[in-house]
Amino acid sequence: MTIFIIIEQKKRVMISTLLIKWYEINKRNLPWRNTRSPYNIWLSEIILQQTRVNQGLDYYNKFVERFPSIKDLADASIDEVLKMWQGLGYYTRARNLHITAISVVEDHGGEFPSTYDQLAKLKGVGQYTAAALASFAFKQAVPLIDGNVYRVISRLFDIETSVNTSAGRRLFLRYAEDLLNKDEPDIHNQAMMEFGAIVCLPRNPGCSSCVLSAHCLALKHNTVHLRPVKKSRLQNRTRYFNYLYIICNDVTWLKKRAENDIWNSLYELPMIETPFQEEFGTLVKMDPWNQFVRSTFSLIETTAYTHKLSHQLLRCRFFLVKSDSMPDAWNDFTVIPVTELNKYAVPRVIERYWDDLRNRGIA
Repeated sequence: MTIFIIIEQKKRVMISTLLIKWYEINKRNLPWRNTRSPYNIWLSEIILQQTRVNQGLDYYNKFVERFPSIKDLADASIDEVLKMWQGLGYYTRARNLHITAISVVEDHGGEFPSTYDQLAKLKGVGQYTAAALASFAFKQAVPLIDGNVYRVISRLFDIETSVNTSAGRRLFLRYAEDLLNKDEPDIHNQAMMEFGAIVCLPRNPGCSSCVLSAHCLALKHNTVHLRPVKKSRLQNRTRYFNYLYIICNDVTWLKKRAENDIWNSLYELPMIETPFQEEFGTLVKMDPWNQFVRSTFSLIETTAYTHKLSHQLLRCRFFLVKSDSMPDAWNDFTVIPVTELNKYAVPRVIERYWDDLRNRGIA
């Protein structure tokens, strides 16, 4: 590694200089870039994990308006936080967001720790977010690597090692550390990420106008389209969710998911997961549905959706049932007026279903 540093020092300084100059001219005007507030920076980083900037910006503004300080966020209920998060997906981020806020308020007097090591110990923060906070809020010389930075580095140095392996992560961290501008680590890190988001794109990168083209080994070797290398993942798992939306006297039933599974702490309709698609007549004879669907009911319609998660493909079917008599519901379920459904945080696929019903004037 020492040989690499001596040989490549001039090139590394040039790359950082070019990136920072490019960034100062081309950077997007985003609110979290105009502040040193650890709270605002942390909030933006959690929202933008696995979320595009144009979508995350609206959520960021909504959260800042509703929770202008970390104490406001800590004082909120988890149900309210999840409801505001609805539509962003990966709900563990929202739960950890709330846990971290409470921890910072109760354990740190409402102030974020100022070092990378302390930040990394916060629930839901992890190495990437800790590096972002340390760099952007406290200007510590800590390298930052996200998907965009992996792509830029892999192409600049034409790296064949897979980015999603332990060896690959260690190797890319070494490159990021070597490239880091120790005097302006915050600007350098932002520039690396922005360059990957705007120029060094996964498909159709702007190589013809790239300010780093003279230094890009992948461009020289005609391997840009092969970088970064990713080790193939297991095939997505397919699951079959069957939902019962039963309406009786303008009320329905919801249950909060508490299992160690997707959508933990979100509300959902009565549901049976089956190994394959089942007919409605078979489903209503199963527990728990046979306690809900009584003799005096009418099946209004069936609607089906395909919902994709990171490693799961969900085949969701919704059965709209209207009944004149109250089902024999049990303690896990809550009776909810249909007019108040929008107050509850539900998975996106259920929200989509309700929106479709309203748009069609059905319910």
